[in-house]
This record gives sequence, structure tokens and C-alpha cells, in this order.
Amino acid sequence: MTHRRTTPAPSPAGATPAPGSTRRALALAPLEVLQDDLESQLPEPARAWLRRALGEAADQPGTHGPISVWELRLAEAGRRCGSPHADAARLLILRAARADTGALGRVYFQGTADERRAVLLALAHLVPGPDALPLVEDALRTNDTRLVAAAVGPYAARHLDAHAWRHAVLKCLFTGVPLDAVADLAERARADPELARMLRDYAAERTAADRPVPRDLHRVLALTDSAGPAGPVPPPHGTQPRGTHPHGAGHPHGKES
Repeated sequence: MTHRRTTPAPSPAGATPAPGSTRRALALAPLEVLQDDLESQLPEPARAWLRRALGEAADQPGTHGPISVWELRLAEAGRRCGSPHADAARLLILRAARADTGALGRVYFQGTADERRAVLLALAHLVPGPDALPLVEDALRTNDTRLVAAAVGPYAARHLDAHAWRHAVLKCLFTGVPLDAVADLAERARADPELARMLRDYAAERTAADRPVPRDLHRVLALTDSAGPAGPVPPPHGTQPRGTHPHGAGHPHGKES
């Protein structure tokens, strides 16, 4: 299959992006730009493999036998393109295969954690409505920080209702996922007194248990534009390392009374 080529665009993720911003860029970048950028970074053997994989996916988009050829290519992407480029390669293969909600669900529930993450990143590109929300909800029930970070991207920002979205923010705080991963954080958090209450409750629990309050909590609390009658959040008495799991018990989705 012949692919239209244009002048390679700058990487949508920037030169030295943080992991969360890289995932968000993959979920937002136009796929034609993403393909050009990826091919410009791959050595020739990997470029040839990618073009062949995209052609196979486009020519045989459905399921053929127990597993389709493009699903096999998803599994190979890390080895063929290298780990830093595997997410982008998988996303492009899913697009070429015209994967619908059913196919995405099959890959998600039968695939590896890497393939699940690629599916979550692809949702904003491939699923126009809320039909794939069960995949986001499943990822948010895990404690795999890579899946949680991918789940709170543009698709979740577009389709999660307010209750589920608030709990997704709390889940990020609980698992140590930087809130930079949360798409449209400022817009959705603005003037949300219920989110502010949940954040204060969570901070109070952490303080009472003599555990540090994540610094990201103060950042999102400021976005809610609500001082609230409960008073200020207890200041952090330690630094919560970004990208690490808090110790001990807690409420993975926050707690509402």
C-alpha cells in the first residue's frame, strides 16, 4: 500500500517531553503528522516494517481466523520499532485497521499492558462517541500507572461524566500519576466545589495518617476556584514523589460521603 508522504513535521510531543505529555500528544496529534514524525525517527528496517504492517492492516482490517494479522503486528511493534516508538506504531496500526469499538475491546482485554495502553491512546482518534467508556473505566480500576495515565486523556475528558471524572482525578493522586496526564484538567476542574470537597477530604485523610499530601493536589484544588467552608487544605509535610505509588491503604477513587 502506498502512503502519502509530506515533509516531516516536528514531533508533537516536543524534544524532551515528560511521559505524561508524550501520551497526551499521541492522543491529540493528527495521525498523518504522527506517522510522518515516527517514520522520520525510525531506521530504515523499522520504517519498512511499519509500512508493511500498515498496508496489511488496511488490506485485512477485520478478524481472519483466531487472530487478525494486524493484531500480530501490534504484538511485534515494540521489538520492531523500539519501545520509545511502540505506542505510536500501534496507534497507527489500529487506525489503518479501522478498528471499531468491538475490535478495540478485543485487543484491550486480550492484549498485553502495552497493547492496552495503545488502545486507550487510540480512543480519541477512533471512537467518536462514549461507546468505549468501559475500557477507560476498566483501566481506572487498575493500579497500573501507565494505564491510568493513558485512560485520563482526551477521550475521558470528552465523555466521562462529572462523578466518574472526579474519581479519575483522585485515582491519579492516589497512584502517583502526575496530573499533567489529565486532559482538560483546568477546564473541567474550574468552579467544581464537589471536586474541591473530595480533595480536602483526601488531604485530611493523608494528614491524619501522617502521610504526605501530593503536591499536585494543591495545584488542582487551586483550579476549582473554591475556597469552601471547610478551610484550607493541610499543607504538605513531605514531598510525594511523582510517578510512585503511595504506601499503605487509601481510597483509589477518592471517597464521597
